[in-house]
Amino acid sequence: MDTKKKLLTISHLKKYFPIPKNSIFQKEQYFVRANEDISFDIYEGETIGLVGESGCGKSTLGRVILQLYEQTGGSTIYYGKDKSEVAPCYEKETIEKFDKYHAKYLKAKAKADDLRKKVAEVGVENADFFLLQSKSLAITDEKTLFNMIARVVGGFFAVEDKAKREAGFKLMLKAYDLDVAVAKDKAHLNDLQIDLEFQSNLEKKNEKKIAKLNDEIAAMNEKIAQDRSDRGKAREELAEYKKQFMDNPKFVECEGYLDYGVDLSRLKYREIRRLRRDLQIIFQDPYSSLNPRMTIGQILEEGLLTHHFYKRGSKAMKDYVLETMNKCGLQDFMVYRYPHQFSGGQRQRVCIARSLAVKPKFVVCDECVSALDVSIQSQIINLLDELKEQENLTYLFISHDLSVVKYISDRIGVMYLGSLVEFADKDAIFDDPRHPYTVSLLSSIPTTEVSDKKKERIILEGNIPSPIRPPHGCKFHTRCFMACEKCKRVTPELVEVEPGHFVACHFPEKKLDKDGNYLFQLNKEKKDEQGN
Repeated sequence: MDTKKKLLTISHLKKYFPIPKNSIFQKEQYFVRANEDISFDIYEGETIGLVGESGCGKSTLGRVILQLYEQTGGSTIYYGKDKSEVAPCYEKETIEKFDKYHAKYLKAKAKADDLRKKVAEVGVENADFFLLQSKSLAITDEKTLFNMIARVVGGFFAVEDKAKREAGFKLMLKAYDLDVAVAKDKAHLNDLQIDLEFQSNLEKKNEKKIAKLNDEIAAMNEKIAQDRSDRGKAREELAEYKKQFMDNPKFVECEGYLDYGVDLSRLKYREIRRLRRDLQIIFQDPYSSLNPRMTIGQILEEGLLTHHFYKRGSKAMKDYVLETMNKCGLQDFMVYRYPHQFSGGQRQRVCIARSLAVKPKFVVCDECVSALDVSIQSQIINLLDELKEQENLTYLFISHDLSVVKYISDRIGVMYLGSLVEFADKDAIFDDPRHPYTVSLLSSIPTTEVSDKKKERIILEGNIPSPIRPPHGCKFHTRCFMACEKCKRVTPELVEVEPGHFVACHFPEKKLDKDGNYLFQLNKEKKDEQGN
């Protein structure tokens, strides 16, 4: 995937849902830890499969990435649009309030350093769970704050001379103001072009209005060109100013965190609204996600009007709606029907058409085939695959069905109790699973194969622990067939055991032999030895 362009980077993502207190005497606030410290990249044109038991946080993760749920922590960087196209308010705020953010970072760094020292004094083997957890959380907070600031100010993070730093910030703000001007003018230009298209297709054309719109469009194009030229000069001036600091290694290092992606988690409501067309979702229930009072045509038109694709009632709008329906296997006469007049499979096609009508770049497919018959499932999956190739789409495909995920996905993430426990290419997940939970899931897949060898099956015992108070250490240790004392105390980090293969387990050795049989190489003595 290294040759492909990165579309999204999710770093240390957290989502906690607060639980209302039972009484005024309850002092502690409880949370449902739906997503905890999740990090991975998504590349353009690929399909990421997400699997796990019900309640593991798959759907929540999909919605948090789209910011349908507000993030509790971490960052979600979107590269589908440059920051200059969006001109997010947080960029200006970070520059203007740098001292405040920097002081917050220094406080987090001091806390993390103190905890690192305490763990080093007693040793990781002897440190209790709460100390190790506090250290991990503090380091995450330190990294998150550093990245949040450095992505905006770049190398100026390391400039100690306040006067020189402020001079650089002035140049950055000058370029930012021109970004805002270009973004506003482009939006206005789009509205003028839509109005011109509508007026040009009327039977009785208003030539004066058309001429006026053409003049306004020409003037707006000139203004945008001038603003872009001024912005280019401002950036050249900024680049020239930075040259004097390039002999400072820390400046160069921070300049490499400098990120031109957009942090979705820091956008204001009106800003994320502009990106909704790029980031879409297909919901699990095709019936409850459609307005029963609107025809299919009206449902498809709604997004196109909201994102200023066409003018209401225009011929271009009607033609485009029918074209989108045909792509999704829906016939023209269905445009006047209501959702209740369709079958389950047809309603899901309507949901797909609604999502794809606004030409998105990234689509979350939230168990979009789980409520359908097997024959209809294959039709919908094939449709999604065809549309992906035609429109160069990127999917996050959420499902509990491993066979479906294997068919449609390029890479697969396995989730357990809000955490990502394994992430790799689909062939690696099925042929070389390293996490005991992944092994257990694969073992549970029904098969019709007839073999002389009777393969061992792994049966998951017990229930999923509470996400309010998850187990200490590895969350899976209460149900794991390989758990030892270390698993109960130390939370395993998601590490790369092979290129592109990430596992969060203290024992990431191979679990299958070449014939697909289980290799439990770690006997009880070895596990106990490593756990102590």
